Formats: sequence, C-alpha cells, structure tokens
Amino acid sequence: MDTAVKKPIKFTYEDYLHFPEDKRYEIIDGEVHMVPSPVPHHQMVLGNLYLRLCEFVDKKGIGEVYLAPLDVVLSEIDVVQPDIMFISKERLNIITEKNIQGAPDLIVEIISPTSEYRDRVIKRKLYSKYEVKEYWLVDLEKKEIEVMALGESGLETVKIYKKTDILESLVLKGIKIKLNDIF
Repeated sequence: MDTAVKKPIKFTYEDYLHFPEDKRYEIIDGEVHMVPSPVPHHQMVLGNLYLRLCEFVDKKGIGEVYLAPLDVVLSEIDVVQPDIMFISKERLNIITEKNIQGAPDLIVEIISPTSEYRDRVIKRKLYSKYEVKEYWLVDLEKKEIEVMALGESGLETVKIYKKTDILESLVLKGIKIKLNDIF
C-alpha cells in the first residue's frame, strides 16, 4: 500500500494563459478559482466607483485606474483579477502590454455570496503578502465599504464606511466619495 502523501497540483501563470478565454479565473497559491459572472447590482456599484476614482485620478494626474477583467500577476502562482485597481504614477512601470506585473497601490473587491471568504480572508492575506497599500472591500448587502491599509501585521481595517458616509482614502489623499451615490 502506498502511504506517500500526494501533493496538490500547483498551477502557474503559464498554465493560466491556456485556460478558456470565455471564463474568468484566478490562481491563488497555485490553486485555480473560477470567478462567476457578476450580477447587475455588482456592475452598477463597480461602474459608480470606477467613475469617481477615474475622475479624481485624472484630475490630479496621479496614476491609472483599471477594471476587471485584467490580470494582476503577483507571482508565478498568484494571478488575480481585482474588480478595480489603482496604480500610482511612480509605479506605472508595472503596467505591461498584457497585464499588471506586481501589486497595485489600491485594490477594490466587490463581495458576492460566492466570493466573501476568498475576498475577506484569502485575498486579504495575499494582498498583505504582496504589500498592496490599500484594500477596499465593498459589501453590497450591507451597503458599506471596509477600507484597509497596510500596517505592520498586514492589511488592517482603518474604517468601515456606511451608505450615508463619505469615504476617504490614505492612498488617494483628498478623495471624498459619497457612498449614497455609489449604492
């Protein structure tokens, strides 16, 4: 009887490039995660946030804002597609013709029922590991946004903004987003 422990198969970015193009995938620590299509409310909130971020970033001339689907290659075995990402002017060199090579300064993930654990726990650890400076978790059901900033022990909650609050950012200094306009 074979008592050897089988190691799980680890996928790489090279494998990822051969996945079907009509689906969204992420690889976290070599494990493949299929990302389901978002629901209309998700897309509405995504669009509202994206517009506010683009207006601010363009007006200030401080970097670039992108939407999923766009590959963010953190390592050979960590490839994600955040809903929204901001890359500062000083770090535009991580933007390549095909993908983003490295951690964006700000990542926004909109939680769905199927992604909640992955977004709150797994991606928080992953983004901490790769030193994402700020991480926003958008909760559609609660109509709130949790803003986290990179601290000594990883991404730490700075504030949870409710629907009636005005969101502010440490990375995007001076931005003020009325969450009533987002949800």
